[in-house]
Amino acid sequence: VGLFINTLPMRVSWRPEAAVSDWLREIRQQHLALRPYEQTPLRVIQKASEVPGGVGLFNSILVFENYLLDTALRAQGGEWTNRHFEYIGQTNFPLALIVYADREIILRLEYDRKRLDSAGAVRVLGHLRTLLDGICTDAAQPISSVQLLTETEKRQLLAPPRATLQVQTQIKDCLHQRFEQQAARTPDAIAVTCDGESLTYAELNHRANMVAHRLVSLGAGPEVLIGLCVERNLGMVIGILGILKAGAAYLPIDLSYPPERVAFMLEDAGVTVLLSERSLEASLPQHQGLILFLDDVTGGAKEAPGSGVQPENLAYVIYTSGSTGKPKGCQITHANVVRLFDQTDQWYGFQPSDVWTLFHSCAFDFSVWEIWGALLYGGKLVVVPYWVSRSPEAFAELLRREHVTVLNQTPSAFRQLTPFVLASISPAEQALRYVIFGGEALELASLLPWMEQYGDSKPALINMYGITETTVHVTYRPITLKEVRAGSGSLIGEPIPDLAVYILNPQGQPVPLGVAGEMYVGGAGVARGYLRRPELTADRFIKNPFATSGYLYRTGDLARRLPNGDIEYLGRIDHQVKIRGFRIELGEIESVISLYPEIREVVVIAREDKPGDKKL
Repeated sequence: VGLFINTLPMRVSWRPEAAVSDWLREIRQQHLALRPYEQTPLRVIQKASEVPGGVGLFNSILVFENYLLDTALRAQGGEWTNRHFEYIGQTNFPLALIVYADREIILRLEYDRKRLDSAGAVRVLGHLRTLLDGICTDAAQPISSVQLLTETEKRQLLAPPRATLQVQTQIKDCLHQRFEQQAARTPDAIAVTCDGESLTYAELNHRANMVAHRLVSLGAGPEVLIGLCVERNLGMVIGILGILKAGAAYLPIDLSYPPERVAFMLEDAGVTVLLSERSLEASLPQHQGLILFLDDVTGGAKEAPGSGVQPENLAYVIYTSGSTGKPKGCQITHANVVRLFDQTDQWYGFQPSDVWTLFHSCAFDFSVWEIWGALLYGGKLVVVPYWVSRSPEAFAELLRREHVTVLNQTPSAFRQLTPFVLASISPAEQALRYVIFGGEALELASLLPWMEQYGDSKPALINMYGITETTVHVTYRPITLKEVRAGSGSLIGEPIPDLAVYILNPQGQPVPLGVAGEMYVGGAGVARGYLRRPELTADRFIKNPFATSGYLYRTGDLARRLPNGDIEYLGRIDHQVKIRGFRIELGEIESVISLYPEIREVVVIAREDKPGDKKL
């Protein structure tokens, strides 16, 4: 903040718990202590400071004019009217607040129109007035309690979601039951294919039923976790369906995980049965429970077993990174997933003619969207072998050969894929209807080469912000060529209809439009919590203070709401990063490296030396 005595830079800090009156006294004392330097040129002050040359000492300025206002200001009926004064001045700062003080205070705001529009300037002045009113009412209150928002603004920002948590109780079917209904409608349609092998809906249903019966005989049922450790092939889909048909929930194991992490997950989840394949027998982790190999499951009843599972029962548990180096299992129910498709159908209208790719690991919840987006609507699911998923050129050829219509990608993977698709698929050959992004922040500028060749309608490009704890996706945002050319930020759009997104300050209060805060998500997609981690669950899943029921999930993500209602994603508030959609706690890696006696200090960062190639 610049203070004109002449101009002096003053660093203003504040403690949320400090009383406003005490803080104002501190500011005044700090101000008075600077008076001996009021004739010192700014260039001299800058040389003495730690701020390097060429960098401004401040970018906003406060001008306090404490002379009497123009004599045209006069009182009538106890109120000041005919406010008329002339200000002649100019500032090069992006924001300048001029305060005129006499019998009343008048605020004048000068701003750079490239950074702030007129509506935003009016909001800033309104917030300042609300703040001053609050201080005058109670100067002894903590700084963190002073409000900026008017009651009208607060009501708008805390408007209840378009649907409530009651949506979850209206779900009547589990995932596998929805699949069975589709299989009855289109038994002969291809359900899943991989490397030349295919299964129809009837065949997939039968194979999954056989697995389900074997699992039931081994103790599977509602709320029982079955480990799933398979290659990326037809067996992955058969195994997931079989586990759900047995009434149980699946715990996906990624073969690329370190053995220690896998062993921890199996023990922490209390897994008693591990579903796998004979080809992986030598590489399976040490496990105290039973191992059932898909290869050994033959014969058995064609009908699904009666498990008694309900939509409120668990469907899967996916482990995510933990800030203390201890992964945590996120519990997702059938109802959480089924309502995701019910609520987004108005935007997509997925069809039996759609061809999806299962590109992601089943331990990454993007796979949930891919699997059920195909199988609940009668579409074809193309399982992408691991080696193809790691070769953008081979994957582009698969998209062309299979006439894929729905593609789901993290932005970094899509950036690597784009040149090969552009080179091999002409606009006339392009079969894609949708490209759906998730898992990472999307830089719109990276989409320009794609949109210049294919436009922004066929395929439509959709940005969907989401997190495991709120069931894959939270928001929906179509991206236009105009926005890409304008270099807009990472726009994530509006919440799915049965979800609500609140952007709050550290005190849990809504922040004004355009101001950064932490995102909290409430509604029918919020997970049950973390498996056997009650303290962590209580910390991250809090009771919704703005509703009579339900919980909010603290995402740890920063965002701001724009005046048009859009939400812009701004990054993390902690040391967590996302690489290819996987959440990584840098502290976990630092703590392991620091165990080596030769290491004295360690810091881990995410770098992107090549666009789209983020590494630690």
